[in-house]
Amino acid sequence: MSTGNKTGAAIARAKSWTQILSHYREPSHARSAVELAITALPLVALWIAAWFTYSQGYWWAPLAIAVPAGGFLVRLFAIQHDCGHGSFFPQRWANDWVGRALGVLTVTPFDVWRRAHAIHHSSCGNLDRRGIGDIDTLTVAEYRARSRWGRLKYRIYRNPVVLFGIGPAYMFLLQQRLPIGMMRDGWRPWISTQATNAAILAIAAALIWLVGFKAFFLIHLPIVVIAASIGVWMFYVQHQFEKTFWSEAGGWDFHEAALHGSSHYDLPWPLRWLTANIGIHHVHHLYARIPSYRLSRVLRDHPDLRQIGRLTLAESLRCVRLVLWDEGSQRLVSFREARA
Repeated sequence: MSTGNKTGAAIARAKSWTQILSHYREPSHARSAVELAITALPLVALWIAAWFTYSQGYWWAPLAIAVPAGGFLVRLFAIQHDCGHGSFFPQRWANDWVGRALGVLTVTPFDVWRRAHAIHHSSCGNLDRRGIGDIDTLTVAEYRARSRWGRLKYRIYRNPVVLFGIGPAYMFLLQQRLPIGMMRDGWRPWISTQATNAAILAIAAALIWLVGFKAFFLIHLPIVVIAASIGVWMFYVQHQFEKTFWSEAGGWDFHEAALHGSSHYDLPWPLRWLTANIGIHHVHHLYARIPSYRLSRVLRDHPDLRQIGRLTLAESLRCVRLVLWDEGSQRLVSFREARA
């Protein structure tokens, strides 16, 4: 069989899943409300616990509490993500307004993020449409063609300290205060961003008035920074693994890119719950209208999907070294492998 026929067969198999997955798309009002409550209420409780322990003189306690609180904030972001796809509630208005409210807590302007994320879904794995909603990724040839300064900048960007530490804090706390990438697209991105900024300032001012400036920042800043780093890590692992899918536009197919360019991040149950099953990312990209709380059921009903793009927690740590797309071997490689 020719390579072209093999590719065609793979595309046909990927497309065949969409009809099967459509049976899981309908959200439940009751289940969605419960999922929202069991995520938001523990986050509020942890915030109060952090303030109480701080007020009793245990200044270090908020830093410890920030870790689980950051996990629940990540879960709120995952629910916001569902709202962005119109999959969390049956009604569009409910998805929109819950998403906007959650965007204040996750410091992410909902309407701007939703548009950028839609572009990501429509172009994931397309080498000719990189740049919006992606981790910046160069091919080996592009990296070699850069100047020494250009290669150094890319190495700095891809350094784990920058990519998972400094970068997420900068992106969520500073970059998202303006509609970066959409500043010339009319008034809608500006309204989304500035309305979110105003709501963030109002809530921050109220909490500072209640607990004090120092307590607010010692409690809340670590929560947001930890959640940002976890979120960026999750997004990274969902697409930056060795045998992911990238192709130029002429050989790109949406269904194949969704199924083989997104991982199944097979996390232990507590972490899978805290990230709202978003690690089942290949299924999500194939059919984004499936609510997150139904993704695990898809894998139970269709075990064939379990091993596609599967990464364990231990295996995912090795993905950090994969930084360049090798068009010859059709896989992500490290700087060392690219030199060889």
